[in-house]
Amino acid sequence: MTAAERAGRERTPPHPDISTITLQQVLEALVDPVRRRIVSQLHAAHRDLACGTLDLPVSKSTATHHFHVLREAGLIRQYYAGTSRMNALRLEEFDQVFPGLLPALLAQRDSDPHGDSGDDGRGRSRRRG
Repeated sequence: MTAAERAGRERTPPHPDISTITLQQVLEALVDPVRRRIVSQLHAAHRDLACGTLDLPVSKSTATHHFHVLREAGLIRQYYAGTSRMNALRLEEFDQVFPGLLPALLAQRDSDPHGDSGDDGRGRSRRRG
């Protein structure tokens, strides 16, 4: 293992064992439209994405909080690739514990023409009347 690989492992945040995650944790994590947007974008990309590449309507510090909540709920895995913190959707692992839950939630999101609840992630409507 190279020094760069060791440094990346040391900076990788801890991830919960997927078998210890409760349905309550998952639902609480996904109640927020910004977190649903993150999960949806990761799913649609079919690849791991750096934090800064996701289109989010919140500040960097607020986005960091949302990534933390998703990681603690077992929905994403984060790791470093160089200086970028990458995010991977734990879909296969997650589906072993909660079969069909994420696909059902993502399908529901896809049926919403705005892709979320219609707010800007801070409880304010994006729609102009």
